[in-house]
Amino acid sequence: MAEFKAAIFDKKTEASTETTEYLRVSSDYAYPDVLVETDWVAEHLSDPAVRVIEADEDIVLYEVGHIPGAVKLDWQVDVQDHINRDFIDQQGFAQLMSRWGITNDTILVFYGDKNNWYACYSFWLFSMYGHTKLKVMNGGRAKWEAERRPLTREAPHYEACVYHAQVPDESIRAFRNDVIAGLKNPGRSLVDVRSQPEYTGDLCHVVNYPQEEAQRSGHIPGARNIPWSSATNEDGTFKSAEELRRIYSGKDITPDNEVVTYCRIGERAAHSWFVLAKLLGYPRVRNYDGSWTEWGNVVGLPIEK
Repeated sequence: MAEFKAAIFDKKTEASTETTEYLRVSSDYAYPDVLVETDWVAEHLSDPAVRVIEADEDIVLYEVGHIPGAVKLDWQVDVQDHINRDFIDQQGFAQLMSRWGITNDTILVFYGDKNNWYACYSFWLFSMYGHTKLKVMNGGRAKWEAERRPLTREAPHYEACVYHAQVPDESIRAFRNDVIAGLKNPGRSLVDVRSQPEYTGDLCHVVNYPQEEAQRSGHIPGARNIPWSSATNEDGTFKSAEELRRIYSGKDITPDNEVVTYCRIGERAAHSWFVLAKLLGYPRVRNYDGSWTEWGNVVGLPIEK
């Protein structure tokens, strides 16, 4: 653990210039530069080097009102391949960025509803495509609204530009066969970030998402249940690094093991991936975005209740 803390100190040192320049979040996080506060966003609404992106679970919220200058990421349309069950390819990602007037040097700030479910999901996805200047607005849409900050219904227009997308780096993504191979691996930890009723298979208390249904209920064998919501405060902001470490270490999820997170379709799991990989600095964390909609429907795969 001492070596792990030393590694975090080195990471903080590397990021210190950027952090002290404009970020106002807890320096206890492994990578404090991945979070920005609402006041920082408010001060940079007209900054051409910054693009704010709203990514909601409820895709109509953007039209109700959004942060001035923010573009809408519709997770059902913008980042999905509509032939294969997968994300858009390298070319599709480049076209998306170009349409929003985003260059490879643009700082992207994600925010959204549900305490940043899809904001963190988008952060994870954009990380795979190699965009390095990524941030999440701490507290998300709810905190911005609670502070009575400005909202608009006017959709911004940005001139298209050239964006050079990279081949997706899927080292932070887990597939079904990766999870199967790790079922008997003592060096692999599985984290089910869904609610306890979903984890236990108590369907009477599970919120219904028709697009995420599976034929069987329960969880992947050996998975520990640490709901994604345990990482946030009442106002939607992330808990301190000390609190987060206590939550995960209390379930034997430690940085010396590889960790795979999952939920139903990967969006809540990406929130926990963000906490583990970016706030706590766990070195080997992957998101299984196939999650329970895949695992619970595949013939022959084991489950537990």
